[in-house]
Amino acid sequence: MKTILITGAAGDVGTHLRRELAGRYRIRASDRRSFPRIGEESCMRADISRMTDALRITKGVDAVVHLGGYSVEGAWGAILRANIVGGYNVFEAARRNGVRRIVFPSSNHAVGFYRRDQTIDHRVYPKPDSRYGVSKVFGEALGSLYADKYGMEVFCIRIGNVAPRPIDKRRLSIWISPRDLAQLVTIGIEDPRIRFEVVYGVSRNARSWYANANAFHLGYRPKDDAEVFAAEVLAREGAGDSRAEAYQGGSFVVAERIPNPAAPARKRRRRRSR
Repeated sequence: MKTILITGAAGDVGTHLRRELAGRYRIRASDRRSFPRIGEESCMRADISRMTDALRITKGVDAVVHLGGYSVEGAWGAILRANIVGGYNVFEAARRNGVRRIVFPSSNHAVGFYRRDQTIDHRVYPKPDSRYGVSKVFGEALGSLYADKYGMEVFCIRIGNVAPRPIDKRRLSIWISPRDLAQLVTIGIEDPRIRFEVVYGVSRNARSWYANANAFHLGYRPKDDAEVFAAEVLAREGAGDSRAEAYQGGSFVVAERIPNPAAPARKRRRRRSR
């Protein structure tokens, strides 16, 4: 049984994935913050913006699923530290520790400035919709470098939205169920043909904006379709920002800051009376 490192394990996507992969692999789950264990996995606290931590958590694993990082639009400093520096550290630490296989969950936001009336595939030029999207383009480019220069095997998944069910009209096009994501990640870990590949992390959605032939070529057979939830979702959908509605990235194309749900709330300091 292979040992798999999952960074960013405490987040929503990491938690879904750990549940789905429990029993298939020996899972080493890692995050900056503490989190409850699932099954027989091992847990390690680490900050991937520090190379020493990245080296520690990647030692002795067969593959890395790199989910760690800042997960929404935000200040450049936060994205730089978590996604750019942290992403580099994970790839480089894996290389130094002899880990050849990395699954890099990229994002639909790497191509979020394509219009919704376009269907795109894995070969399109990146059009990020945000600083967060730029960091995912960087991660894909980093994966390409490490595949070509060091012979590593990198599987990039441009994830849409992972949840038990889609919650709005946009997600009817980009949704992926946890079990379909687990299937894609398993392909990324196991398929011997992978050198460097980009696929879309979406279920078989009737409204999809993505031609996902590269994933299908590698054996992906999604079991779920967001259309099952369409009537319920559309019945409560209200009007949105016209610019956001025109592009695949949605609110990210107009947002400057989106609060990070993983970030702890800051407490206001009380002034001492003098």
